[in-house]
Amino acid sequence: MPFKSKAQRRKFAQLLVEGKISDETYEEWNRETGGRALPERVERAAAKRSGGKRATAGKKKPTPARKKTAGRKKSPSRKDATPRTRAGRRAR
Repeated sequence: MPFKSKAQRRKFAQLLVEGKISDETYEEWNRETGGRALPERVERAAAKRSGGKRATAGKKKPTPARKKTAGRKKSPSRKDATPRTRAGRRAR
């Protein structure tokens, strides 16, 4: 695989000196790059966006009906609840 930038070539040269890659790997990449002029750095590609409508695969599937179960018993609202004293206990 050829180098994409001068910065990448320098990084591989550093890895070669540190012994993290083999001479063969560096030379292979260097040969494939050839003598072409490389940019200093390569910018990341922008995320692709689709500009049109989304393609749908036919009609939407209907959601299955839910089973009806007995509802939970609601506790009385605070206004209807038994009055409490300041200590938090029920008044007698």
